[in-house]
Amino acid sequence: MTHPFRAAVEAGDIDAALALLAEDVVFRSPVVFAPYQGRQAVAPILRAFARVAEDFRYVREIGAPDAADHVLVFQARVEGRQLEGSDFLHAGADGLIDEFVVMVRPLSAALALAEAMKTRLAGKSRCGGGGRLIP
Repeated sequence: MTHPFRAAVEAGDIDAALALLAEDVVFRSPVVFAPYQGRQAVAPILRAFARVAEDFRYVREIGAPDAADHVLVFQARVEGRQLEGSDFLHAGADGLIDEFVVMVRPLSAALALAEAMKTRLAGKSRCGGGGRLIP
């Protein structure tokens, strides 16, 4: 069974993916120090990532269908660099994702991602996060 977040992302439906996030979701990015809090703070990040990640695809899903925790393993390219990563999702009692942690490797791709996201998000409000992009 495919996790609904994975299905939404694979369909290119970012609005559907965002609807699966709790209003007070906590998002931890691999390229910022402080977590982003709230769906409104996370929305521009997911939209920007969808634009900077090339050839994005999930390659593995870990977690039982009824479990609160899932890991979605992905691959992509950013600025010509191969990126491997994982989305760690935790669902609350209401079934919405209340914790979302992303980890990526290798460092060269993480740095390329940080720069691409910084450029894409320049001038956009990152309210609720307080995080700053790591140079």
